[in-house]
Amino acid sequence: MGRRDLLCDCAISVLAAEGGRGLTHRAVDRAAGVPQGTTKNYFPSRDALLAAAAGRMAALHAEAVRRLRETTPSDISPAEVAELYPALLRRAVAGDPTQLLAMAELYLEAVRRPGVREALGRMAVSNAEASAGLHAAAGLPSTARDAGLLDAYFLGVAVSVLALPPEVLRRVGLDDPYALGLGLFRAAVPDAAPEPTRGSTAGGSTGGSAAGGSVAGGDEGAHAGDRDRGGRGGGRAAADGTGG
Repeated sequence: MGRRDLLCDCAISVLAAEGGRGLTHRAVDRAAGVPQGTTKNYFPSRDALLAAAAGRMAALHAEAVRRLRETTPSDISPAEVAELYPALLRRAVAGDPTQLLAMAELYLEAVRRPGVREALGRMAVSNAEASAGLHAAAGLPSTARDAGLLDAYFLGVAVSVLALPPEVLRRVGLDDPYALGLGLFRAAVPDAAPEPTRGSTAGGSTGGSAAGGSVAGGDEGAHAGDRDRGGRGGGRAAADGTGG
């Protein structure tokens, strides 16, 4: 990994841990273990640092999209695609939330910073097109618009689940990641598969992980967690960087 990518990865980690206000050149220097002033040499302004972090996240998601296309089984079923979203939601919230938190911070920054907005825009289009392709492989008439809406639903729900107190999640019906993941899928995708019977799995999984976020259907830790909550399996497709 080159120095520039290392600094961007550390900027993403700082965003997740400290929020937008905590993202400084010195904080990234410390996280990367490089001499003070190194980050400023690469990214002279805070705007440049934020845009670079967003660009790095977009690039990592693009790589995940490439792996998704290469690893999607030709015979994937709608039920298997549907099962992917509960696994992704559980991973994003209960696994490592670094990518999700950094993504939320970058979305807020994008409102005021065109460079960040452009990078996130590229990522949103790439994710939507990849998800629509996955759905099409399963015979679903999903468009990039449907998939983009699903991504937006996913991000909002994931942030809510991560941020709200458990008792509030129970009161408003956001306390079951499995049901939420399937509900998001059915709400956005035409002719989505009916909810699978709990206790069944959707088949094996292929490996693959990517940027964080925001973001791999083949993660055994996430799938094991779902199975522990009642045998809820994940899909076979590697979905790094999609669905949130």
